[in-house]
Amino acid sequence: MWAQKSLHDVTSRRLAVGVNPTTVAAVSSLVLAFATLCTACGGGSHDWPLPNADREGTRTAHGSSIDARNVSQLRPSWSFEIPIAARESGVATATPVVVHGVVYLQDMESDVFALSLDDGRVLWRRLLHAGTPGPNGLAVDGDAVFGSTDTTVFALTAKTGESRWSRRILRSDESFVDVAPLAADGLVYSATTGYSIGTRGAVYALDADDGSIRWRFDTVRGDWPHPRLSGGGGVWQTPTLADGVLYAGTANPLPWGGTRALPNGAAYAGRALWTDTLLALDARRGTLRWFDQVTRHDVRDLDFQNPPIVAGDLLVGSGKAGRVVAWDRNTHRRVWTTPVGLHRNDTGPLPLRPVSVCPGLLGGVETPAAAADGRVLVPVVDLCYPENATGIAATTFQRVDPATGTGALVALEQKSGRRLWERRLPLPVFGCATVSRDVVFTSTYDGHVYTFAAADGRTLWTARTAGGINACPAVSGDRLLVPVGIPRGRGGGRLVTFGLRK
Repeated sequence: MWAQKSLHDVTSRRLAVGVNPTTVAAVSSLVLAFATLCTACGGGSHDWPLPNADREGTRTAHGSSIDARNVSQLRPSWSFEIPIAARESGVATATPVVVHGVVYLQDMESDVFALSLDDGRVLWRRLLHAGTPGPNGLAVDGDAVFGSTDTTVFALTAKTGESRWSRRILRSDESFVDVAPLAADGLVYSATTGYSIGTRGAVYALDADDGSIRWRFDTVRGDWPHPRLSGGGGVWQTPTLADGVLYAGTANPLPWGGTRALPNGAAYAGRALWTDTLLALDARRGTLRWFDQVTRHDVRDLDFQNPPIVAGDLLVGSGKAGRVVAWDRNTHRRVWTTPVGLHRNDTGPLPLRPVSVCPGLLGGVETPAAAADGRVLVPVVDLCYPENATGIAATTFQRVDPATGTGALVALEQKSGRRLWERRLPLPVFGCATVSRDVVFTSTYDGHVYTFAAADGRTLWTARTAGGINACPAVSGDRLLVPVGIPRGRGGGRLVTFGLRK
């Protein structure tokens, strides 16, 4: 599954958020001003309105002014303290979205905050107190903000945070909702996961106006051979959309490895479709157009979970197997496959004795890649785990400290998959890749933010934050926004922003 499942094993507790009358008056004034300025709340040239910037999932900032000439001038601008206690994955794993000078952020209890991009002042907040492992997150389309809790998809008015509708989509045979939605063309796309034995995930399309369910696609085909002893499927990362086709990558089957009675995944014998698969669905009807399974009969938790990037006629996907795959969108054939990161004992059946598997349960390409100017920029995690045919991974998962791993950012040629450059990093890269003009940002688990020249990988700028990072940065205009979601010491989680020197 995805990195945010259990990166920060801290007992969850909620903090009451108090607001004094002076603050209420100030917020009310700000909301009124925002309502005057934001009459439609549509997208602007500097906006980052969707979790991965655009429908195509390129994670490329449109209209940004940050480039290789001025990136070294970035300075801390403002920060917003996220007012919850750390959960199992920290306090924030979502990419912030930005529309018309307003930043929308969701924390790990599904709470939503609207902040001024200029100075970080709170415009409104919507407290939902419904925890998820992450990544979760928001999308803005028109004058509405769309998001989810662990069971429910919701819509809020962008100006005020007022609830428009709320729709429970979770069924008894599904685990939870954890994906950041995609909102486009009058529909909101969301998904559930199959995170535990006996459950299975699905993709949903809801009507953006009233939340009614327009269609549902089950990400597991047919019945498991042992329905009570297996599970899996679902979608953890935001789907992408182009030419009426919705693209999504799916999660692994369960249990990891297997059991003593049913080793090496015998509970889900066969290919276990549609796990670890690229799905291409009709965006309006939810019917299957085509698919390609990347890992057949997966016994290592090698989700193919990242958003498939639409890059012209190509579709580029990645996941925890540590392989980047490109398809021709017209012929549906694979064009190239490029392995990235460390690979050890990662194919075929597992032995009965434990072996070191790389990529491991939180390794490979954990978080979304980016695409721009003929390049695919790929964040990589090298983190190995002991695994075997009878499921030892389930008992050792918490014992492996993510800080013992390393990472990299790899640039591939889009048309061929050829490696253009690679920058090794001392800690795992759980922070995606984010492109602004001719630079690419990423971050590491220890809280460092890195900027490289997209053309050759030269280091252009770095910054150190006060906590750990397992969320993804966004760029809007002359601002870089970095969620620092893993508190260190007495500090809390924060959204930290950097701006160009005026």
